Amino acid sequence: MPEMQIDEIDRRILSVLQEDGRITNQDLADRVGLSPSPCLRRVRHLESAGIVSHYVALLDPAAVGLGVTAFVRIRLGAQDDAQLERFETAITQFSEVMECYLMTGDSDYQLRLQVGSLQEFEDFLRQKLTRIPGVSQVTSSFALRPIVYRTALPVG
Repeated sequence: MPEMQIDEIDRRILSVLQEDGRITNQDLADRVGLSPSPCLRRVRHLESAGIVSHYVALLDPAAVGLGVTAFVRIRLGAQDDAQLERFETAITQFSEVMECYLMTGDSDYQLRLQVGSLQEFEDFLRQKLTRIPGVSQVTSSFALRPIVYRTALPVG
C-alpha cells in the first residue's frame, strides 16, 4: 500500500491530536485554521489511512503502583525463525512488558518493563522471562528517573 502524503495542515492536526486526543472537532478546527467539516474529513482520512491508529489515556505509572521501570536485554541461544517466533509469542503474554524490540548488536531483544517493586521484577524474571525456552542471557538496568519521555512523534 503506498504511503499517504500528508500536508502541513495534516501535520498540524496530528500534532494537536498527539497533545490532546480528546479535543473537540470544533477546537481542533480552530487550532489548525479550518472549518469543522473539512477538519473532520481530514481526521477521518488520517484514521482510515492508519496514520492515527487509536486513541489512549496516558497514565502516571507511579500513581497506579508501577513506579519501577526496568530495561532488559535478552540474548537467545539461537536466532533461527522458530526460536524468534517462540520468544515473541511468549513475551506478548506478559502485561509487565511495555515495549519489546528485536535488536541488532549484543542482544537479540530489548524490553521496557513497568513493575511495582524490585520484588515484582525478580518474580517476573524468575517465573516468566527465564522460563521462555531459548532465553540464554538476561541483562537488566533500572531507570532512576525519566529525563525525556515523549509519546508524540515529531511530525513537523
